[in-house]
Amino acid sequence: MIDAVLIKKDGRTAYFDLGRFGTGVVYGSEFSAAREIIRDMEEGARTPAKIVALDGVDGMTELSLTEASKQKVWQQVQDLMESGEIVKVKIAGSNPGGLLAQIGDLKAFLPISQLSEEHYPEGTQEGQQATEALAKLIGQELEVKVINVNSKKNKLIVSERDTLGVNMKELLSSYSVGQTVDGLVSGIADFGIFVRFVDNPQIEGLVHISEIDHRIIDSPKEIVSMNEAVKVKITDIKDGRVFLSLKALKNDPWEKLDEEKFASGKKVSGTVYKFNPFGAVINLDDSLQGVIHVAEYGGSEEMKKLLVVGEKYEFLVESVKADEKRIVLKPVK
Repeated sequence: MIDAVLIKKDGRTAYFDLGRFGTGVVYGSEFSAAREIIRDMEEGARTPAKIVALDGVDGMTELSLTEASKQKVWQQVQDLMESGEIVKVKIAGSNPGGLLAQIGDLKAFLPISQLSEEHYPEGTQEGQQATEALAKLIGQELEVKVINVNSKKNKLIVSERDTLGVNMKELLSSYSVGQTVDGLVSGIADFGIFVRFVDNPQIEGLVHISEIDHRIIDSPKEIVSMNEAVKVKITDIKDGRVFLSLKALKNDPWEKLDEEKFASGKKVSGTVYKFNPFGAVINLDDSLQGVIHVAEYGGSEEMKKLLVVGEKYEFLVESVKADEKRIVLKPVK
């Protein structure tokens, strides 16, 4: 990030004085994206900019104004989280997992589990009842605190419940890392699930999606449902927040790997779970997963002609990398 002073605007290019760093330029698609910002600027105006290339057109430093603007907004919500400041947000929408709001230009998510008791849809199940209860809050203004910021994943989580002054550090003082507790699934999001403690409903922890199962999963809904009773293990307690794991209480399939069954060259059957840019993830027996590279089929389109998600096929084990918990497969020819 750098301060830039506008020198001139020339067609679809804008030039900036970067002081001792020389001259910066905004052009092409970045100029189009920042058109409104540049349009309102006069020569000599100062603006934050983000360096995207040191050797751009004619050797000048290539800049992005839109990225700088985004970064500035993310820093502002980071400051809100660190300060614990209460802000008002207007609820713009809802889904079965919670409410959608806006802080500045950023979309914020208010999980159902982070609502105050006043707004929490008690006794409702995930589905039509919960959806209708949440929809009634659309258009209302709620006071919230920012509790999670991740600009890389475009994730901004807020809480209404945290504005009520519950001393979470004090409530969590009787719990310790490694302890197993009974809980109820109180919220489901793309990145994980929220679990409310049965013995102390004021406490709620997060199970990140990577801590739900030993297998790769696309959605927590594949494993759990709202209000489901679960046992979780406390993996960390930090700054009045508690982090949990379902996976830690499940048998690790790699600890009882049948080395003979998955020896190199052995034929195994598996179901195609998902495609990714590198190939396909295959669900195997014994709660294990394998991967097959796209190059084995000559390309992504060719692979998808031969493999269908949800269908079962036979593969050959190419290698087992136990230290990486990885089984590499290849087609049966």
